[in-house]
Amino acid sequence: MPHTNYHLHLKGVVGGYDFDSSYVDFVLGKHKDNSVNVLIDSLGGSVSTALSIASAFANHGNVNVHFVGMNASAATIASLGAKQVTMDSSAMYLVHKCSAEFFKWDNLNADDLDTLIAQCKQMKNDLDKLDGNIASMYAGKCKKSKDELLGLMKVGGWLTAQEAKDWGFIDEITNFGEAAPVLTDAVASAMADAGIPIPNIAVPDTTNSFIAFLKSLFRNNSNSNTPNITKPENKMKITATHLCDALAIESIEAEDNKVTLTAEQVKSIDTKLADLQAEIETLKQKPGDTTTTVVDDKGKSERNEAEDFADTVNEATKLFNSI
Repeated sequence: MPHTNYHLHLKGVVGGYDFDSSYVDFVLGKHKDNSVNVLIDSLGGSVSTALSIASAFANHGNVNVHFVGMNASAATIASLGAKQVTMDSSAMYLVHKCSAEFFKWDNLNADDLDTLIAQCKQMKNDLDKLDGNIASMYAGKCKKSKDELLGLMKVGGWLTAQEAKDWGFIDEITNFGEAAPVLTDAVASAMADAGIPIPNIAVPDTTNSFIAFLKSLFRNNSNSNTPNITKPENKMKITATHLCDALAIESIEAEDNKVTLTAEQVKSIDTKLADLQAEIETLKQKPGDTTTTVVDDKGKSERNEAEDFADTVNEATKLFNSI
């Protein structure tokens, strides 16, 4: 099948420079009496823009949309006004429930919390209405019930081209020879930021790929054809005099910035912490003693054994909590 000549290439973020509703209106206006072919390759973005574009497609009445790559969220909504929707055999398709940015970092009293709760309830009601509206639009295209579409949106899993056709989101699967979607680092990061699940598709074969590196860390080492990753040794000795004294050892060795203690050493630290806590409670019950410690002009005082012991326990506590 020959390649299609597209009048519109809508890529990137819906609502961004490459996926703008004003430009869509401009192109459609130039082809009022002709069919318009649109290529879409986008992970989504603004629902408002997507609804505007879907309406523009429907008003034109003769728009053909073709999906390539990975298409999610608002990108799929934009296609709902098209007369025909096709999808390359290697492309992916995702619908999910709508979301809105929410961030609150503040000190709130009871009244403030009541106000915030009311705002959250209103936001939820608005999102429920938006989900219902979009589910109805999907249902009209798929010839399925609104509840079925809401269920699929709640799951939010990626669909293959065949699955998208089975649901009714697209009318035809094509094989125009477009390259299969590739999960680059930038794409994976954008998907994570938007809360979009990452599909199980090809990763670029490059030693510099962060994703490829992460996958290599979780390979099954029992597979003889999979090379094992040899980690460089990163050992060092930690200077912790008081802790070593408390554990009756000469030094503490860390590997990859981590320290391993034996069960006996952990018990020893716990015992000393318990003894110190008991000593502190006892001291709290006693009246303050008169001190003869000399304080210099800079406000520094001479240290005593109790302070040294407290430092030792604090070091032990800090190390124990970091394990």
